Amino acid sequence: MDELTLQISGISVKDGKKQACVRFTDNERYAEGTIPDCVIIRSEGFTNEEKAQLEDYLKANLGELKKTSAKINPLNAIMGI
Repeated sequence: MDELTLQISGISVKDGKKQACVRFTDNERYAEGTIPDCVIIRSEGFTNEEKAQLEDYLKANLGELKKTSAKINPLNAIMGI
């Protein structure tokens, strides 16, 4: 797998459940998933094996990803602050 960039959103509520979105990208591919479900929901260019590895990464790092997401202020992200 090439070097990937990880982006994470702040916490949102969907269907009464808290979640955050994560996005893995490199120069040619992307994969989007959610936490705490740790499921890749959309991707382009990744094999099924690579998507499974990304889901394993989300599961293994869920605690830290949740902490990071909780610190994100959506208003600051929109304003570019």
